[in-house]
Order: sequence, then structure tokens, then C-alpha cells
Amino acid sequence: MILIHTADWHIGQNFYGYERYGEHRHFLDWLENTLVERRADVLLVTGDVFDGPNPPAKAQQLYYRFLHRVNQRLPELQVVITAGNHDSAARLEAPNPLLEALNIKVVGAVHYGEAEGEAGAVGTPGLADTAAALEGAARRLLVPLYGASGEVEVCCVAVPYLRQGDYPPADTYDEGVRHLYAALAEAARRQYGGKPIVMTGHLHVLGAAVSERDRSERVVIGGLDGVSDAIFPSDVAYGALGHLHRAQRVAGRDNVRYAGAPVPMSFVEKRNAQSVSCIEIKDGHTVISLLPYEPKVALLSVPDQPGDLGEILACLAELPEGEVTANSPYLEIKVRMSGPDPSLRYKIEQALRDKSVRLTAILPFYPETAAATAGRNGAVGAVSVRELSQIPPLRIAQEVYHKKYGTDMPASMQKMLSDVIKEVEA
Repeated sequence: MILIHTADWHIGQNFYGYERYGEHRHFLDWLENTLVERRADVLLVTGDVFDGPNPPAKAQQLYYRFLHRVNQRLPELQVVITAGNHDSAARLEAPNPLLEALNIKVVGAVHYGEAEGEAGAVGTPGLADTAAALEGAARRLLVPLYGASGEVEVCCVAVPYLRQGDYPPADTYDEGVRHLYAALAEAARRQYGGKPIVMTGHLHVLGAAVSERDRSERVVIGGLDGVSDAIFPSDVAYGALGHLHRAQRVAGRDNVRYAGAPVPMSFVEKRNAQSVSCIEIKDGHTVISLLPYEPKVALLSVPDQPGDLGEILACLAELPEGEVTANSPYLEIKVRMSGPDPSLRYKIEQALRDKSVRLTAILPFYPETAAATAGRNGAVGAVSVRELSQIPPLRIAQEVYHKKYGTDMPASMQKMLSDVIKEVEA
């Protein structure tokens, strides 16, 4: 059985004001062709299909277009999709009666106490009936994967992003998640004894590399939302993860992996190698390979480390000329400054006038001086609202300026600010 694992599409993302539908369509077209070429049996999508819980209509059309086209070309392909922290569980699950007719299983949330033909209650089961509730949840989260013979070849434990209340009562998040995964693994062994088990998840597993400056991954500071890789038992054939955007194995386990985001979500991710995972399960063995994907649009940082304006303008002069299109690279500029320059943006925009790039951000970097970082004699100090109200606004502005730039505010700026303050007070 051949499975393709991908995650973190974030369809509908707005990147510094630019739409990315062309980039996502390029990836989904590539994925469609890859599924056909590899003669895949299963597609696993482990969360963050959309960039937000209320995706634009255009994003939803792109998603359903992909599912329809894949089903037309590979009618026997099974698709298992789980919700991520960016997704709306209810929105993803809403079209299930239609999608299930196309061999597509979508799991948005953990439903406890589910009866035949009913959605079941969402949320933590009561202490008294935890075992029964977990059994009900397992009926919905265990997805049999069929081979060409029509027999069950693999059991997929399809676990979505777990919000508070989605896992059994416990003293800690890690303990509650472990309890849920252990119960589901046992249910899978009991129901599909001897069959390989694939488990999914959309969470931060400890031992994975995290991009500290990448806000799009939204990892709680200090790893408080992290769980041990032990949630995947030693006999699991493959652990399919989403949430972290770098494709990687976890804690040295080759068969527990993050698929990574196929379209870089930030400039921090521009050095990530985009790919999807191809998993072949045969005769009790799991063979994993990465299928590299080249995003449609490049991300450029000029320069790679903050530079002076003269250096930056020289770099911009080397950029390719042409019209700005939907395929033009995104550009961020890192400029080292010693003080404010009101004409900075104008100078940069003039330098980019004939260049085929899309400017996203101009990031100023200021030197940290001893005075700026350690404070200085005579600095403003206030411990109450009353004391703060007695400090002249100009004095506060001077201190803010000094802290940011490491030097005194120019006399011309002080005069302009004084004039404004007087006009407001009048």
C-alpha cells in the first residue's frame, strides 16, 4: 500500500496583502499528478487545510476542485483529512455525506458517545463513562484503508487537532493526549489485529525542530503545548504529523514525521525544503521517501543580513527587470539604520520601479548602544499614573527616541514635536 502524506496547505492565506491562490493551485495540481504517477492508494492530509476558520469562497472552491479532480482520475484513492488548529472542524465536516461517496473521510473533531448515524457529542467525556466514551470516539476515528483486493490492509487512526476538552480528563495536556492516543491504538489493535497502524496528529511533538521566529507555527513559548513522541507506540507503522512547517522526522524516529508546509508561510521558511512524504507499507515493513516540490513563487531577503542603504540599493539594481506579475518573487528588505529616514521608502520604491518583484516589507534594524540597552542618568521614571501625567510629553518622546536609536532626538524634530504638542493643548 502506498500512502502520500501532506499537511499545512493554508489555502486562502493573505501574504502581506497578496493573494496566493495561484501558488496553492500550482501545488495541488502537482500533488494530483504525483498521486497518479505514484499510483497512490491513500492520501493523508494532517491539518490546516485552510489558513483560517472562515476561508474565502475562492479558497474553498480550490479545495473542492482538487478533491473532485483527484477522484475522477483515481476513483479508488482513499483520502483521509483531519482538521488543524487553523481549520473550523464543523466547516470541514459539513459536506461529509457527499465526500464519503467519493472515498473521502474528513475528521474535524473528536466525537464522544457516538451512536450509529449520529454525530455524537463533542468534548471531554465524564469520568464515570470515559471507557465507553473513548470506545464511541474510536468508532469514528478508526478508518480502515483498503488494498486492491478489497481487504483492509492498514488501520488509520485519524486524530485531528485536539482543543481543550477533546482529550480525556488529566492533570496535564501531555497526559490527556497520551491517554487518548493509547486508547485509540488499543482499539485499533483489537479491531484490526495484526494490521499495520498509521496514526495522525496535528500538534507539537517534542524532539522536532521549531522555527522560533515563525509566528505561523504558533507554538506556545517554552513548549508547554508539546507532547512526547511516545504518543506513537513502538509498533506504529507511521506517524503522520502536521502543525510544524519544516518537513522532518521526530526524535530520531524515521517513521514519525512532519510533512511540512508545501508553500512557505513566512520568510523564515524560505530555506525549508518543501516536499510530501511517500510511505510504502509492505509485508510488515515501512519504506519512506520524500518527494521534493518546488514552490511556484520565490521569497527573497535583500540583503540576507541587515545592510546599509547604499549596499541595499546596489543589490536592488541587480534584480531582474520586468513587469510585476502573480509569479514575481516576494521581497523583504532589511536595512541597518542609525536614525529615522523619512525618505527611505521612497528611495527603495524608486529603485524597484522597473523590477519584477513584489515588495512586502522594509524592516529597519537599529544598533543597540550601551545607553539604549542599559539606560542612562536622568532617564524618565514613573511608578504611578499620577507621576506619569506630570512628565512633559516631549520628555517622554525624547526618552523613547533615545532608547530606539541610541542617540538624542535632533533639535529640528524636537521643535516640530513641541509645536504639535502646543497645538493639541490649545
